[in-house]
Parts: sequence; C-alpha cells; structure tokens
Amino acid sequence: MKFAITPTELPEVLILEPKLFHDHRGFLFESFNAREFEQASGLKREFVQDNHSRSARGVLRGLHYQIQHPQGKLIRVVIGEIFDVAVDIRRASPTFGRWTGAMLSAENMRHMWIPEGFAHGFLVMSDSADVLYKASDYYHPESERCIRWDDPTIGVAWPDVGVPLIMAESRLGVPLAMAEVF
Repeated sequence: MKFAITPTELPEVLILEPKLFHDHRGFLFESFNAREFEQASGLKREFVQDNHSRSARGVLRGLHYQIQHPQGKLIRVVIGEIFDVAVDIRRASPTFGRWTGAMLSAENMRHMWIPEGFAHGFLVMSDSADVLYKASDYYHPESERCIRWDDPTIGVAWPDVGVPLIMAESRLGVPLAMAEVF
C-alpha cells in the first residue's frame, strides 16, 4: 500500500499518510492514487476539481460546505502547517455536531479526507500555508453555506495563534442550530 489510512474520532473522516521513497536526491510519493484510495478506504470517489489556497499565519477559513452540491475534500499542505477541522453536519448521524481536527503540514505530508456532509475549516499555524484540495463536486456558489467557526455548541478547540484573521465569507457563518444541514 502506498499510504496508511487512520480513522479519526469521526470514523468517516480519515487521515492518509503517504509512503515516501527517499534517497540521496530527495523524495517521491504519490499524493493520490484512486485505486489505492478505494482499496484502503473502501471509498470510490471521482474528483472533478483541484483547488489551491495560500493564507498567512492566523488566517481562519471555515466552517464551509455546499448544501445542494456537497463536496468531499481531500486536503493536503504543500507549504507550511494548518490545523484542519471537519464537523459532522448530517442531522441523522450519531456524531452530528461533533468535530475532529488534525495538524497537516508540508513536513508530515498527511492528507485529510473530509466526506460529503461535513463542514470544513482550517487555521494557519505557520508564517503562511499553501493548501491543496481535491473536490468531489464543482464549486457552486449558490449552494455555499457557513457555520460560525466559534460556535460554542460545536466547541472546536482551535490552537492559539493570537487573534485569528477571519475571512470575510467566514464572518457570515451562522450557529449550527440555525444552519441548513444535511
């Protein structure tokens, strides 16, 4: 297997750790392989869009999702470090309203799989971070929704980076109790 998969506290949210091939020249790894992903996780996903964002230290993005065109996201960091968060917003789920988070960095090369039905956000821990993510559906602005990053009913334990820089679209987030969910 070219990567190890570990479930988080929310079993559908997975941490993927790629197998690195090192030698005197550097390293090589497959950042994604559909067959390996399906065999290791039991999930078959077609990714239709790749996104790349760059953010400065303390930028907090989230908690975002698309309600009519939900996106599964495979997140990884190529420069810097982030604290990545997924929140279960599937009302019928036994883990509805719960969150999980993980440090993703260029150094640890971990990926996080966030399936459809989860809100997503991250906080930049390094001076800057370049985040790449594969999406299972296209961006659909009319379907975009946002839950407050600091909703006390969810209680995400964001790491301390001082006062976070909240993105404009994230400031429009509503409490989970008022959010349109799955």
